Order: sequence, then C-alpha cells, then structure tokens
Amino acid sequence: MRLIVSSVKCSCLVSRFLLPVALLFAYGCGDDTDTVVVDFSNTVVVDQADDSPELPYIRVAVGAMISPKETFIYYGQLLDYIGRKLGLEAQLIQRKTYGEINELFGEGKIDLAFVCSGPYANGKEKYGFELLSTPQVHGSHFYQSYLIVNEDSFYHSLDDLRGTVFAFTDPDSNTGKLVPTYWLAELGERPETFFGNTIYTYSHDNSILAVARGLVDGAAIDGLIWEYYSHKNPVFTSRTRIIRKSEPYGIPPLVAARHLRPELKDRMRQLVSSMHLDPEGQAILKELMIDRFTEPQEEWYAGIRRMAKDLAMIGKEGYALQKPQD
Repeated sequence: MRLIVSSVKCSCLVSRFLLPVALLFAYGCGDDTDTVVVDFSNTVVVDQADDSPELPYIRVAVGAMISPKETFIYYGQLLDYIGRKLGLEAQLIQRKTYGEINELFGEGKIDLAFVCSGPYANGKEKYGFELLSTPQVHGSHFYQSYLIVNEDSFYHSLDDLRGTVFAFTDPDSNTGKLVPTYWLAELGERPETFFGNTIYTYSHDNSILAVARGLVDGAAIDGLIWEYYSHKNPVFTSRTRIIRKSEPYGIPPLVAARHLRPELKDRMRQLVSSMHLDPEGQAILKELMIDRFTEPQEEWYAGIRRMAKDLAMIGKEGYALQKPQD
C-alpha cells in the first residue's frame, strides 16, 4: 500500500509530542473569542498521485477522524486486505481536513473513502458520495458524540463550560462540531460567544489528548474513537470524563465515487460485507473493534441533515430551535 499525503506550509513536522507547544502557541493568537486553527499535520509527501483512473490501483481516502500516524496504523491492514482481494494496489490518500478530502472526491481524484457522517449527510449530492457499506460496532450501526472534560475538572454539564477553552475537531465534523454547535443553539447560544476560546485539533484523538493533558477544558469527540482508545490504550481516555452523549447517528460510512465502474462497486460491497466470514478479514475487523460491514440505510443519516437544516434556519424571522426539556 502506498501512502499519499499533503505537504504543509511549514517545512517542520508537528509530531504528537509537540501538541502541547502547538496548543499553547495557538492561545496567544487573536482575541479571546477567536477560533484558532491549530495545524496538527504530521505529513510527508511519500509519493505522487496520478489522476488517471486506468492505472491498476485504487485510491482510498480516510477522513481526518484520527491523526495521520494513527490513521495509517488504524486502516493499513484493512486497505491492504481490500487491495489484495480486488487485485489492485490500494493507495491511502490523507489530507488534514474533511473539506480537502471532499474536494478531491468531487474532482474524481479519489475512488473510495471512509468519510465522516457529517460530510456524507450534508455533502452527498455536491461531492457525489455513493453509499457502499457501514461498519457495525457492538451490534449497532449508530454512534454518538461524547462531550468530554478532564477527569480532575469540576465541569459536569455543557453550561459549566461557559467562558472556557473548547476543542472542536473539524469544521465539517458531525460529532466534533455540528452536534456541540446544535446543543448550544438549543440554549440560544453560539460557540463564538459562549466559549472563551475555541480551537480545531483536526482529529478526535488529538482532542482526547488535549483534554487529558489539560490543554483545553472540554471537547466534543467521536464516541467510537473514545471507546476504541479506552479499550486498546486507555492512557489518555482514563484522564477524561464523559459528561454528555448525543442521540445516535449513522456510523461514518464507506463511500464510492461516481466515476468508479459499477462492477467494481459491486465487488467492493461483496468483499467488505463478507470480511467477517474470512478468518483473515475477521482478525482485521477484530483489531478495529468492528463486528462486520452492513448494508447502509439513508435514513440513518437523517438526524444529521435535520440538525444542519435547523442551524441554517436560525436567525430567520419567526424561527427558533426548540429548547431541550429538563
């Protein structure tokens, strides 16, 4: 498997142990209510992508749900398996943001992608996402947003985080941006006026790390990723505390591009849906804490579209979100 990642404006690499320095530097920029974008990219140009769809490889992207290094570890075996079974070389294409992946997808430069539920639900028509399959985890095809704080903090509710430093993951993330923004809207609040400062970490594991080390006061993250690290390597999740969980939403799906040949899409569906029946495939899924891949349903993502629609309506005359009941 070849890895193709984006280069960054700065020539230095920002590794995981430099995260505290990057965050502290970010706090010194702008006023107290500015949203600061923190670049957690750990990227090197390993190879160059060829845009030709006729070459004997398949270009697979993974949305920046976890940091680049962790993405390679998390998905490496899975993509190698897919490539071998299809008789193609799998190229893992990484970018820092969901938006960059979406644009490449829309330009026909990506064949398959594991995308966040937010970009899928709200960008399906624009970028040409076609549902192929959805992971089933612990018997469910749904996941939640977790609102987390440091284990030693005195925060117990979202309202307790007023005036604090808060971490979002990505501007297009469902669990890491849309959900907490919606929660605030139900209270008649906005992130830029409710929090003292906000940052973007560009991956859920970075957000967990930032909360665990006390670099931010709270964060909204993908519950599946918190549960994965809590089971596999709880050194940081054990230093965090979950104070709220969202309603369930459809798990981030595997999608195909419009240009991909129909027969290849069918082979891909059949391959991933039968992985759990193959000893090698089952072992890979077990490492990822995935039961199996299932046939997705469009209605699983309706709640995400509803939230985005409601937020877009705020400010229009006569419209207000219904506040949550106690």
